Amino acid sequence: MLNFNSHPTMHVHVAQTNESYDCATNESLLKGMLRLGRKGIPVGCVNGGCGVCKVRIVEGSVCALGPVSRAHVSVEEEAQGYTLACRVAPAETVRLEVSARLSKPFSQPRPNGCSAPTGCASPSTPNQPISPTPSTTSTTKET
Repeated sequence: MLNFNSHPTMHVHVAQTNESYDCATNESLLKGMLRLGRKGIPVGCVNGGCGVCKVRIVEGSVCALGPVSRAHVSVEEEAQGYTLACRVAPAETVRLEVSARLSKPFSQPRPNGCSAPTGCASPSTPNQPISPTPSTTSTTKET
């Protein structure tokens, strides 16, 4: 399959969300995913500085588009298939998992009938997002 810039595309599958998309072999996994409306891989700085897009390549292979910061992916993690989705492009069909530290939202069940991303107030009030509670603490300055 070819995209608008004539580079071959590869199929990419995000395990936790079951999202799939085609990504050009010269484009990062993250940029390819952004066409899905930011579903699947968490998005941060998009250039390797924050580590938010850390994933594990479960099947397939990728090619480096730039260096991967050791602050976010250790040598040991890299040997286990971890990388930053913003710094690699698919070399073949890829199946990936979002890093365990960021996959928690995918595994938390929501109350019955709730579709709000932040959770719902109670099962009796479906689709009502929970609002953050304003802070009631105050500070006083002693003189």
